[in-house]
Amino acid sequence: MRVLVVEDDPEVRSAVVTALRSGGFAVDQAADWSQADLSMSINDYDCLVLDRILPEGDSLHQLGHRRRAGLTTPALVLTALDSAGDRIAGFQAGVDDYVVKPFVTAELVLRVRALCRRRGATTPPLLRVADLEVDAARREVRRAGVLLTLTRKEFAVLEMLLVRRPAVVSRSDLFEHCWDELADPSSNVVDAVVAQLRRKLGEPQLIHTVRGVGYRVGGAPP
Repeated sequence: MRVLVVEDDPEVRSAVVTALRSGGFAVDQAADWSQADLSMSINDYDCLVLDRILPEGDSLHQLGHRRRAGLTTPALVLTALDSAGDRIAGFQAGVDDYVVKPFVTAELVLRVRALCRRRGATTPPLLRVADLEVDAARREVRRAGVLLTLTRKEFAVLEMLLVRRPAVVSRSDLFEHCWDELADPSSNVVDAVVAQLRRKLGEPQLIHTVRGVGYRVGGAPP
């Protein structure tokens, strides 16, 4: 899942980005709406995390304008404005969640994850194929009942492959949703993570390569 953090305070932005990356998200960042618009024109995000007061003014006005223009990405607003009227104005402007500063980073991560899952509301909490089970909420993976230890990237790739099954997921789609702007698109990071996943999942293989296209989970090799 890929998140865009829009916050002009460097210390707060760094803390939010670090917390979300530790929570397994691919995270891009922007200091204002101009940078955010550029990022959104290039990338597809699962959630926006917005400081309410940015250099261009109140993010509620900025978000409301973009909602009317067709923006559907879930948005969480971070703010020190905590009155009932402030929260009501936020939801009226198209905010999906409203978190008051100072906030607990662990709670923020859970709220962002909930919004990302809301965007894909048809995704079941437990993803299964053959004897593999992925608990997306607890971020646990078991095969034949045995708990496996995956890195954040390995979990993100496996989750996306399961959510999209039985469709083939291209390398570019995996890169787009599971890595952020710090990753080199010309590298072989996707293939490397898939290879690690195959090793950890064991036999029989569940992740199959569709030559020239990407990967899919389950069934016999194509």
